[in-house]
Amino acid sequence: MGITVEPVASPKGMRQFIEYPSVLYADHPLFVPHLLGERRQFFSAANPIFAFIEVEYFLARDDAGRVRGRITAHVNRRHNEFWGEKTGFFGFFDAEEDYDVSGALLEVAERWLGHRGMERIRGPMNFSTNEECGILVQGFDRAPGFMMPYNERYYAELMRRSGYLKAKDLLAYEYTYTGRIPERLVRLCERTRERSAVVVRPVRMDAFQEDVGKAFAVYNRAWEKNWGFVPMTEEQFAFMARQLKDVVDPAVALIAEADGEPVGFSLALPDYGPLLRKMKGRLFPFGFLVFLLGRRRVHSVRVLTMGVVPEHRRKGVDVLLIHDTFARGVEAGYYEGEFSWILEDNDLMIRALEKMGARPTKVYRIYEKAL
Repeated sequence: MGITVEPVASPKGMRQFIEYPSVLYADHPLFVPHLLGERRQFFSAANPIFAFIEVEYFLARDDAGRVRGRITAHVNRRHNEFWGEKTGFFGFFDAEEDYDVSGALLEVAERWLGHRGMERIRGPMNFSTNEECGILVQGFDRAPGFMMPYNERYYAELMRRSGYLKAKDLLAYEYTYTGRIPERLVRLCERTRERSAVVVRPVRMDAFQEDVGKAFAVYNRAWEKNWGFVPMTEEQFAFMARQLKDVVDPAVALIAEADGEPVGFSLALPDYGPLLRKMKGRLFPFGFLVFLLGRRRVHSVRVLTMGVVPEHRRKGVDVLLIHDTFARGVEAGYYEGEFSWILEDNDLMIRALEKMGARPTKVYRIYEKAL
């Protein structure tokens, strides 16, 4: 049976593109779908990222017209300007266990990027390191953290067969509250508070926009040296904050301040994955009831991001954020958590997590290939 890869050219095609992962993993016990409404908004012109990326959406179909896979090819001008590269990206990659499908999708993305002068293809990035990225290569027996991707084991082989090599691994660490916060973490936190004027506090939901501004003041400075990082615009950051506001719990969304100025922040979100799985990605007709009735029974979180501005690093601010996320989370009823993702060579964060007893459980891989 032949495979044809074509650009998405209609609203129906875009709907199929958005919904394809839920079709591919319809019966998978670990897959967590996105809310369809959130995905439609993400791919709409309201998303500020489209001000500086050029993107094409592709679907692979068989002779019967059935969708067998999807992919994007995109050029992120801010990435290439920031890093001085000619790197193109693929993203939103999903396919059946069929090399004819995956190979055709990747070949089309490579050709599209090559025609735009790119010298390398890297991915998956959905659309950058500020969003979902990576292919799961270890940890297939565990459910993904909230807003983290999931894929079957065969994806790595599909990438290998198309000539892709590892660019970077991203790690997920998990922790479980066992009745007490690790003594070593408590002592480090106490020592830091004794010698530091840094104060850690929850995000204020009644002053949410102001605190979003404080977090933005930290974000780009905290991550600017990280591999693959692309600075966010203020509009991007505000758009992401609006998308997340309804699922933020201020008990585990924290800002660190010194003399009233933001020097670090961390964001953990309740892991609503099991509820989204029951809702099948839909709020209506009954999904919102599942969410409302089930959200208070969620006892795990995913720590999405944690960063400190350069001049306050190695002064214990990261320890304060980790400790307070742990302690405040327990007070709010969260007894398990996942820190994801973390660059494989982020030794400072990895050491801090290991001090609190966290353990590595998943590995996501970014691939690349010369064009």
